[in-house]
Amino acid sequence: MNSIAHQPDGQAIDHETDVAIVGAGPVGTLLAILLGQRGHRVTLVERWTRHYSLPRAVTYDHEIARILAMLGIDSETDPAVNSHDELYYWRNRDGKDLQIVDWQSQSASGWRVRYWFNQPMLEKRLLALAEDLPSVTILRGWNGIALDQDAEGVTLSIKQNPEEYGAEGERRTIRAKYLAGTDGANSFVRESLGIENEDRGYFFDWLILDMIPQFDYCASRPDEPAQWQLCDPRRPTTIVPGGPGPLPGGPDRRRWEFMALPGESIQDLQSTDTAWQLLAPWGLTPENAELERAAVYRFQARWARQWNKGRCLIGGDAAHLMPPFAGEGMCAGLRDALAMGWRLNMILDGRAGPGLLDSYTTERKEHAKHYISFSQELGNIICISDEAEAAERDTRMIAELARRNGRPVPTDICHLGPGAWSDGSAHAGELSVQGVVDYRGRRDRFDQAVGRGWVVIGHDVDPLQALTEAQRAQLAALEGFGVVIGAAGSGAEVIDTDGTYARWLGEIDARYVLIRPDFYVAATANTPESFRRRFDEVMARLDLTAPQVVAA
Repeated sequence: MNSIAHQPDGQAIDHETDVAIVGAGPVGTLLAILLGQRGHRVTLVERWTRHYSLPRAVTYDHEIARILAMLGIDSETDPAVNSHDELYYWRNRDGKDLQIVDWQSQSASGWRVRYWFNQPMLEKRLLALAEDLPSVTILRGWNGIALDQDAEGVTLSIKQNPEEYGAEGERRTIRAKYLAGTDGANSFVRESLGIENEDRGYFFDWLILDMIPQFDYCASRPDEPAQWQLCDPRRPTTIVPGGPGPLPGGPDRRRWEFMALPGESIQDLQSTDTAWQLLAPWGLTPENAELERAAVYRFQARWARQWNKGRCLIGGDAAHLMPPFAGEGMCAGLRDALAMGWRLNMILDGRAGPGLLDSYTTERKEHAKHYISFSQELGNIICISDEAEAAERDTRMIAELARRNGRPVPTDICHLGPGAWSDGSAHAGELSVQGVVDYRGRRDRFDQAVGRGWVVIGHDVDPLQALTEAQRAQLAALEGFGVVIGAAGSGAEVIDTDGTYARWLGEIDARYVLIRPDFYVAATANTPESFRRRFDEVMARLDLTAPQVVAA
């Protein structure tokens, strides 16, 4: 801790920091890394003294793979991650397909649509990265107990967790320029800020069983999909991978989720005896598998009405809860961390004012609501325990799937809410396409070969020449850069090895693209004039501290 200082009102401050983060799960830890990598002082406050060693989330999508790659975590090779190159099926009790979701394709952003992982293993990687940053301080075993903010900063009072230290634990006071609450569904930060939730009134209790089979489960059941939902009203069930097993090269983990039926006792449902009874039809017994975790969760659909208030922000489960059927709960939280991170870095670097935080709420809330709705729609398929209702569902959905000729439903199209992007640009507000490129002797995905941040791409044209001198200076002040991309032999500095960028930009009739630090498209254009105008439109929405540019 720093030496004790005092606020003007006389309150003792034990510790001063740029950003205090309450909650050291994957969302808060990622945010700490993103800020600490820029040298900003970060204090990460976590209520538990020990890292939680049991699984929670088990899957993430291509966008999270792209975010993790920023940290040097390659989802194709990392020991905490694996993939199953298969579709995601929803079947009735007779084995007939009701819905198919595309978790098989290579996504437009350059990674597989879906990965499976072990959260404790991945979290340890993230925590190790945070601990290695000299400007990051991690305080374990502390609860937030009071929060006050003023025009200059936030004062956070913390106390040692009474569940671990007893009622008379030590108290400390932290003074921060900004504060982020990533402290879960029962967020102390959200409650302290008086932020209310919008609630869909969606409540279903499910028993989660995380298993470590001693055999290759998928190989033992070749006619069963690797990831699927059994829409049987007698017991709706989810069967999915659980990420790599504890032994390198050994069997993977598996997860079963069983819906609680009307009248069932939660206490009885999560007993060990009940777990093995439910698993018996699937060939798992205490002799051939380990029950790693059994817990009942209430699946919900809700979001906070406001995600930033003054100098405070919330993210992850503190800001939104969604059913797990689309596998997007933790994904949404990690997107929150990146969205908070690039904004706070710009503000702390002196490149933008606090008004930049307002677009965090408007953009991220609508994005999360899309996935909440999608997850709820998927949940509405399976969470049916009435026989007649299930029969009607089966008839309707089998017919709908036939009309689509069995085509899977895509999962990777989602749009930001209003914010720091140009409304009139094709693909603006969406995740940017990414292909493999050759650049200065390296062949890799664009992010790894060329870089990220504020990036201006020109297809067979120099994008910097489309900007005015003042705009180029503004881009440089944002630490942005521009590159020319083209086919081999075109003379472009970045070679579009498989034509990904030519196809993308041809489809949207664009030659210029402005990409943000979170990989979202800020603006596209097909002429220098329209690009300059849209560039200014984006810059005007960033609350920049430098004078605004007037287009030539």
